[in-house]
Amino acid sequence: MRRRSKYLLGGAAALCLLAVPVCRWQNDGLMLTRYTVELSGLPEELDGMTLVQVSDLHSKPMGEGQELLLNTISQAKPYVILLTGDLVDGRRPELVPALELARGAAALAPTYYVTGNHETSLPWETREQIENGLEAAGVVLLDNRTEELSLPGGGTMVLTGLCDDNLGDGTLERLSASWPEDAVTVLLAHEPQYIENYAASGVDLAFCGHAHGGQIRLPLVGGLFAPGQGFLPKYTAGIYQLGETQMVVSRGIGGSLFPQRVWNRPEVVAVTLKRG
Repeated sequence: MRRRSKYLLGGAAALCLLAVPVCRWQNDGLMLTRYTVELSGLPEELDGMTLVQVSDLHSKPMGEGQELLLNTISQAKPYVILLTGDLVDGRRPELVPALELARGAAALAPTYYVTGNHETSLPWETREQIENGLEAAGVVLLDNRTEELSLPGGGTMVLTGLCDDNLGDGTLERLSASWPEDAVTVLLAHEPQYIENYAASGVDLAFCGHAHGGQIRLPLVGGLFAPGQGFLPKYTAGIYQLGETQMVVSRGIGGSLFPQRVWNRPEVVAVTLKRG
């Protein structure tokens, strides 16, 4: 009996020792996820262009992982880099990780940012610090703004961003009124559950985060919980389509209230556009 207990204790200890690196790999094992998105009417000069998305850093101290993160972004050869909110966590608003990412990203390609719900929950003074820091790093703040990118060969891409405070209040409808009819429209908006609003405004391609991949992902089930969607959420990771609108949802980099990812490694997302 004593020998059996000894074996059981030894096995439990071995499992605990194994669990530590596995849990760390689940949280820090960064991966590059590549998608190809076909868009009808895509101008020839945009065919093959890659847009890279980074989302939900949540003030995560990257340390030595910062070089890996920037190398992963660079590996995707981005034409533009899209930061889709929650770079700073509302519960621990450390700005340094976000600003390090911003400086590194802006050195690689034109970089654009919209706020997430965590930034909008912060006091205005802190939000102003974040925005000033990002602008100083060379990042373009796109909250409730539209920028037209004139591309070699004459094509036009419209980048529009929505502040997290304005996802469902008609702001996007007002912004869309100024979009050129023949332009490809790309939206940065933190939360994916507003996809009906994005589609109603005629967005071609939306980039969202917020869901953290559902935090815990199970085979045949997907993510278990996402803020704003509750249990068994519909939009957690990958590409979704509603009408003519496609939406990319990133699993993000960091975490917030729940500290552990399960079968849900952090990711940088690279989307290559193709003529459909």
